[in-house]
Amino acid sequence: MRSVSGSGERLLAILGLFSEETSEWTPEDMMQELGFSRPTLYRYLKTLKDAGYLVSLPQAGYTLGPRVTELDFLMRRSDPLIKIADPHLDVLAATFVGSAFIVRFYDQKMLCVASRVSAPEPRSSYPRGRPMPIGKGAVSRAIVAFLPPKDRAALVSDFLDAFVTSGIGSTKDAVLTELKRIRRNRVATARGEVTPGLVGVAAPILAGDGTPIGALCLSTEETTLTKDQLAALRDAIRDHAEAISDALTLPSARASA
Repeated sequence: MRSVSGSGERLLAILGLFSEETSEWTPEDMMQELGFSRPTLYRYLKTLKDAGYLVSLPQAGYTLGPRVTELDFLMRRSDPLIKIADPHLDVLAATFVGSAFIVRFYDQKMLCVASRVSAPEPRSSYPRGRPMPIGKGAVSRAIVAFLPPKDRAALVSDFLDAFVTSGIGSTKDAVLTELKRIRRNRVATARGEVTPGLVGVAAPILAGDGTPIGALCLSTEETTLTKDQLAALRDAIRDHAEAISDALTLPSARASA
């Protein structure tokens, strides 16, 4: 049972129930999960339904509504990160065969928000909007490596098993040492950790204070990538990520953020 108070928190708690694993909820299950009384729950469900955030299913429960799709459309049009990153994604996809994409980081979640694909038969386990795993893959390491030291150590502790199974260290200290190396190099590489057979190369996208807001990544088939191509890809990802970070610090970008 979750502990929430205040109307805003209750509304967000209801929306926060929906996930890839549980995309439909009955009122009974909601009450059990959240601890809301029936009158309280139905009052908030009506508010969310009237606003289009939820739709009710006959003889079933509730699922997310069309307002979520509308907000997604508006986010694509207004997010300064997407606007700034778009031409960089075009260049990367034209230069390297694979999938170039931008990831946003928030609340211990990493989501692809924009991508360009140049592979004839692209493969991805995490399309736009599906949360990516923390502890596995180049994106995760590129982001976590640039968190403040206390936050970095706490996140590694929380997801230590995932970091260890990814092969970058067998202990917390070893993982943190590898993340420091990635921080110095400003680019991370992973082979087959998220999608078997794919190499991912990622670099952080940083706010003006140096904290990560996301990452730039390109994934490509490992069997077609030579050593020289990998080196060129690492340089390109790092350079484009730094250019995006620099552009985001301009006054015009900050005003629209």
